[in-house]
Amino acid sequence: MESVVESPCVRNCCLNEDDICLGCFRSLGEITRWGTVDNRTREEIVVRAKQRRSEYQKKWRQ
Repeated sequence: MESVVESPCVRNCCLNEDDICLGCFRSLGEITRWGTVDNRTREEIVVRAKQRRSEYQKKWRQ
C-alpha cells in the first residue's frame, strides 16, 4: 500500500506577488489542487516547493 504524501503546509500562509505561499512555497494553484492530485503529482509539487524555498533563501541572503 502506497503511503500518502503529506502536505508541506506549515500554517503560515502569506502569498507573495507571484501567488507563492511564503510558508510552504507552493503556488496558489498547487495549494488548491493538492486534495485532488495523486501521490506522484504531490511529490512533484513538494520538489518544486523546495526549489522555490532554496531560491528565495539564496536571494534574501545576499
